[in-house]
Amino acid sequence: MSSSVFDLARTFDPTRAFDATKQLLRSVSDSGTEEFDVAGRVVVITGAGAGIGRALAERLYRAGALLALIDIDERAAATVGRSMGERALAVRADVSDRIGMREAFAKVRERFGRIDVVVANAGVAPRPSTIRQMSPADFDRVIGINLTGVFNTVRPALEDVIEARGHVLVVSSVAAFTPGMTGSAYMVSKAATEQFGRALRVELAAVGATAGVAYLGAVDTAMTKEVFDDGGLGSAMAELLPWPLNGRLDVYDAAQALAEAIATRAPRVVAPPQWEVYSLLRGVFNVVLDHRLARDLRVHELIRHLERKVDTKESVRPVPH
Repeated sequence: MSSSVFDLARTFDPTRAFDATKQLLRSVSDSGTEEFDVAGRVVVITGAGAGIGRALAERLYRAGALLALIDIDERAAATVGRSMGERALAVRADVSDRIGMREAFAKVRERFGRIDVVVANAGVAPRPSTIRQMSPADFDRVIGINLTGVFNTVRPALEDVIEARGHVLVVSSVAAFTPGMTGSAYMVSKAATEQFGRALRVELAAVGATAGVAYLGAVDTAMTKEVFDDGGLGSAMAELLPWPLNGRLDVYDAAQALAEAIATRAPRVVAPPQWEVYSLLRGVFNVVLDHRLARDLRVHELIRHLERKVDTKESVRPVPH
C-alpha cells in the first residue's frame, strides 16, 4: 500500500474538498434543462406506505401532484391515500413480482390516463450478516426487491414517461460506494441500482425524457432503526466508520431532497450533501478504508461476535426505506 494514499487521507480537509466538489458539480450541471412542475402530473411512488416514500408523497401532494401509491402493505398505502382524497390512488403490489407490477401500472393508467414521473423507492435491508453466514434466500430477496424490483417498476412505465417527456428517479444509496462488510447484499443491490439509473439517464436523454439517481445516507426510518439499533451490532459497526459515514438524515429532509431532484430533473442528488465529497473521491477513500477496516481488530471481533450471535433465518426483514 502506497504511503502517499494514507498521507492524502490524513491531510484531507473536508471543508475545502466540499467547496471544490460544489464547483466541479456546478461546472457539469445540466443548466439548460427546464424545471419540472409536478402540479397536475401523475407521479408513481413505490414503497409509498411509510418512510421516505410516504414523506415524499405528502410533499408532492402539497405541490399539486396526482399520486399513485404502490406498496406491498395495502393497509399502509390506503391510509396514506385516504389522507389525500381523489388525487391519490393506493395500489397493493410487490415490486419483485413482475406481472403484478405490470398490473399495478395498468390500474394507474385506468385511473389517471397517464404516467409522468416514476420514483423507484421500495427497498429492504438485511440485518447485519457476513457472506459466510448469509442465507442464499436472504440474498436473493434483497436483490429481488432492491434491484430487480427497480427494473420491474421502471420498465412498464417507460413508454408513458417518454410520451410525457417525464422523469424517472431511482433511489440508490451512499451504500453504493461505501464499505460493505456485514451488509453486502444491500450494498450490491444499491451499487447495481446506481448503474441502472446512470444508463437510464443517457438512454432517456435520446428520446426526450430524463432520469436521475438519488444517493441517500442513512435515513432515520424504521428500516435504519431495526438494522442499526436493534441488538447494537449495527450501531457498533457504524461507530467504527469516520464522518460522514456515521450520521443520519431526517426522513422529511430526505423527501425534500428527492422532491427537489424531481423539480429540477437532477441527474443525481446526494443527501446529506457532504457525501458528495466521498462520492467523487471514492476511489481514494475506499482504498484507505478497505485497508484499515481489514486490519482493525475491533472489526475482527465484531464480525466474530456477529457470526456467533445472528440467526440467519431472521436476517432479512421487509422493512421499507
